Amino acid sequence: MDVLGRDASAEDVGRMARLWWLFLLTGIGWIVISFIILAMKPGSVVTISFVVGFVLLGAGINELMTFGIVDSWRWLHAAIGALFLIAGFMSFVQPLQTFGALAILIGWYLLFKGLFAVMISILERDGLHLWGLLLAAGIIEMALGLWALGYPGRSAWLVIIWAGIGALMHGVGELVMAFKLRDIGHNPPLATA
Repeated sequence: MDVLGRDASAEDVGRMARLWWLFLLTGIGWIVISFIILAMKPGSVVTISFVVGFVLLGAGINELMTFGIVDSWRWLHAAIGALFLIAGFMSFVQPLQTFGALAILIGWYLLFKGLFAVMISILERDGLHLWGLLLAAGIIEMALGLWALGYPGRSAWLVIIWAGIGALMHGVGELVMAFKLRDIGHNPPLATA
């Protein structure tokens, strides 16, 4: 199973497949959060920094949950989770100083998240029924990431759009993973000795 790592045992696959509903719930949660963010009107930099801080804390917790579940790329999930938690806390401590840094962080996050989504969708296209949706989400994330890095100005609208679209794409990725795991649970791989 490429999703879980090439050397994943049947036990690891079964454990992940039983948790498909967790990815479904987090995916729906991210999509709801994205709609809330995208409906915001930029009133003040402090308010936007707090909202983005909550999104970063949620993303950090989500990455650390993934770290606890998967066996492959664990170090990357831990590093990204820690980075998001630190940035989330910093947005509460110094919202005015971290606003520009949040824009840059969101841009890099979208760029790398999109890159990994594109790679997974291409590598898993034979076994992933919704690979095209994941590919489209990854391309959109990469385009938004490049756009964000090209203009890291302190625009409230851009940060709201970046955070909202990033949360939406994260939700789509979680939903794709949920249905992939559900499919694995219904059609478990053959155990190899």
